[in-house]
Amino acid sequence: MRALVIDASTALGFLMTDEQAPEARTALDALERGVPTWVPGHWGLEVSNGLLAALRRKRLTAADVSDAIEVLSQLPIDTDSETASRSLGAIADVARLHNLSTYDAAYLELAMRKGAALATSDTALARASRKAGVTVV
Repeated sequence: MRALVIDASTALGFLMTDEQAPEARTALDALERGVPTWVPGHWGLEVSNGLLAALRRKRLTAADVSDAIEVLSQLPIDTDSETASRSLGAIADVARLHNLSTYDAAYLELAMRKGAALATSDTALARASRKAGVTVV
């Protein structure tokens, strides 16, 4: 794998011990091996929202959330600077073509643009990615 895009479901999957899916472990292993890893601009909001939802549901403690944020801040993940400028054009086109939300389409468009594999546990996003010729982890 030459590059990787990870979505929020994958990040939450390796941060939350009760959700550790194989694709999340594979993505974390790739990060640790130094595979260039990208996320769209909204990724941090989506991940932090997932962590706070888990806190509200008492699946995580406040300390767990703080620890997770610390772990994420230390991972070698590059945030794409073009997400916002592409949101009304290329990303919206991908969303329309593949019947995805624009949030999910941003991951697919980024993977396509970077020539990267996509790590996701989202079934619809994985299906659309395969249809677009993107390798799914």
